[in-house]
This record gives sequence, structure tokens and C-alpha cells, in this order.
Amino acid sequence: MTTTAEARTRSGRLMLNKVPEVTIWFWVIKILCTTVGESFADWINMKLGVGLVNTAWIFTAVFVVVLALQLRLKRYVPFPYWLTVVVVSVTGTLYTDILTDQLNVPLWISSAVFSVLLAAVFGVWWARERTLSIHSVTTLPRESFYWLAVLVTFALGTATGDWTLELTGWSPGVSVLLPLGLIAAITALWRFGANPVLSFWLAYILTRPLGANIGDWLASPKVAQNPGDPTGLDLGTFTTSLIFLGLILATVVYLTVTRSDVTETHEASHDAPVTGNPRKERTALAGLGLLAAATAGLLVWAHGRPHVGPAPEEDNTSAVQMAPGQAVKKFPPAKVAALKTLASTSLKDARSGNATGAHAAAQKLRDLWDADQASLQPLDQTGWTSIDAQMDKVLKTFGIDHSNPPMPPAQQEKELTALLTDIG
Repeated sequence: MTTTAEARTRSGRLMLNKVPEVTIWFWVIKILCTTVGESFADWINMKLGVGLVNTAWIFTAVFVVVLALQLRLKRYVPFPYWLTVVVVSVTGTLYTDILTDQLNVPLWISSAVFSVLLAAVFGVWWARERTLSIHSVTTLPRESFYWLAVLVTFALGTATGDWTLELTGWSPGVSVLLPLGLIAAITALWRFGANPVLSFWLAYILTRPLGANIGDWLASPKVAQNPGDPTGLDLGTFTTSLIFLGLILATVVYLTVTRSDVTETHEASHDAPVTGNPRKERTALAGLGLLAAATAGLLVWAHGRPHVGPAPEEDNTSAVQMAPGQAVKKFPPAKVAALKTLASTSLKDARSGNATGAHAAAQKLRDLWDADQASLQPLDQTGWTSIDAQMDKVLKTFGIDHSNPPMPPAQQEKELTALLTDIG
């Protein structure tokens, strides 16, 4: 247990607790921030055509700035604190997306790496401070550990959430239920007597896939891709981002006025720790273990059941065949020319043995195609479907948006040539 004098000795300054009280408002705004992290990143990356890597650089720079401002404060202030959470949610999401889409790292490896990294952060944090409680974030080192842990939890939550969808093929509507149910179960075990620090961080990680799935459900089209799938609300990533940013702002204003989530630190001014019932804590820990085993069993069962993933979707649309150039006849020539340029660049690099350049051009081709979907698809649904099917084949050869590793250059050249033929 760290006393006030010890805290001053280690950090040079003692602050009021820099983390808000964990009330219902904390979890509401955390989920809102997480949803923005998913939808806003997608909007900038794909709809604006900025690209995944460029978007990550932008938000990394913004994260450094807002974190520096947050660290300079000596007490919890709602606006800078939650602005940092919003930015770190976008940044952590982008890091995982880069590993998956740019570097072709399988999601199970990303999940394992971020799990080990989070355990290492907690280990060093505990070794130095002897507490992981967010009620004792009263020194600069503790706050630094806290924000590093938060960043890794967002990356981990993104990886595990996406991996779950990859394993199960669940639609956005159905996928909301798993993290929601797990959070409810963890809350029940915490009320029974589970370790509060462990319970908090488990729930904190799970809010990432929960918020992301809510964002996907709100933004995804109403037309189901597969029979029987619940449909989205078709709000789009921009509208979803605006709605949730507005809700976040309203909540932050409320908390700023009421100060209902401001808490004084307990551990920095008291030597005696607050302990629970050891027997109940052990029982609850066993309950968390059973919950983890049940979740693993559910995912194995869902993975074993027939479900529609990217490959079946490709098969359904690949039956649409059109004459060369016919599919893009109703599309604006400038947009078609931009697609043709990127496809030609990727093909040229593939033929010359420049695998990195070919993959990067294919990634930009995907981003541009996704960004133009809203404007092109209404012009010619059949033509868009035809090009989209071939585009998916191209992306699969590079391992982009697919779990398979990149295919040989000959296969990439074949599919890129076919795409260029379709474009005309």
C-alpha cells in the first residue's frame, strides 16, 4: 500500500485521483467512446479515403497531444479525460486494423500478443506501485501505466472482437449479445464478491467489442447479406459518429456541472487496505474461470456450425457476369479511372516482384472502392455487384479482409487482370 509520503517521493508530486468514480455514467460514456472509436475511424479511413496507415498516423499524433494535456492536470477533469478516451479508442482500434489488414497478422496472433502485452503492463505496474486500483491514480507513473493499459485494452478488445466474428460469422446485431452477456455475468460475480480490480479490467476490455458491435449494427445496411441475419439500421459511419459524439458531449457537460463522478483518492491517504471476503473472492474467481470456459465452448460450437463468411458471400455474387467495361458504364469516368490506376499499379508491382508495393496498392484500391460504394452502388446495383465480386477475389489473393495468407504473385496477377478487364 502506498502512502502519501511514498507517493510524493516516487513521483515528485501528488495529485487528486485522475480517474472518475466508476458509476453507471462511467460505463455509459465508455461504451459511447468505444462506438465512436469504431465508426469514426472507419469514416475517416474509408469514406474520406485517407487510408488506414495515414489515419493511424493522424490519430497517434492527436493522442500524443491530448495525453500530454491530460497528464499536466493535477485532478480529474471530465472533458480532457474523456477526450483522451475517445482518441485512444480510435488509436488502439487502428493499430489492430493495421496488423490485420496491412501486415496480414492473423487475429488469433494479435489477440495473443496484446494479451501478453497487457499482462506485462499490469505486471510492471504492480511491481512498481503495488496496486492496480484506478482509485489510486494519484501520481504521474500510475497515470502513465493507466493510459498504457487503456491503449492496450482497446487494441486487445478490437482483436478479440474481430476474431470472434471471424470464428462465428455472426451478424452485427447478434454479436452485441456476447460481450453484453459477459459484462452482465462479470457484474453479478463482482457483486457476489469477485476481486473488484480484476472485474473492472475484464469489463473494461469487453466494452470495446460491445461498443464496436453496436456501431457496426447502427451503421450497416438494412438489407441483410445472408438470409435470416438481423439487419442494421443503415445510419452510416458518419451519422453514427455524430450521434455518439453528441451523446458523449452531453454526458460530459452533465458530469462537469454535477461533478457526480469526482472522487477523492482513498489509497493515497490511508494505510489500511479495504479487503473483501476471501472465501467469496475465491468462489467468484472459480466462477470467472467457468465463465471463460463456457465462452470458449460457445465459440467452438458456433465455429462448427454452418455460417456464411467472406467466401460464401463471394460465391453468391460471382455469378454476376458482364461484358468488359459494361459493369462500370454508368459510373463517373473519373472514379473508374482512379480504380484502374490503382489496379494497374498493383499489377505492375506484382509482375516486377515488388510484393510490398503490390499489397499497398491493393489496399488503397480496397479503401477507394469502399469509400465510393455509397455513390456508385445506387447508379447500377448489378454493375457494382459484379465489380465487387471480382474486387473481393483480388483482395483475397493479398490476404486483405480475409484470414488466408497472401497467394502467389501469379494468382494475384490473374485476378488483377480480370478486374482490369471488367473495368474496361
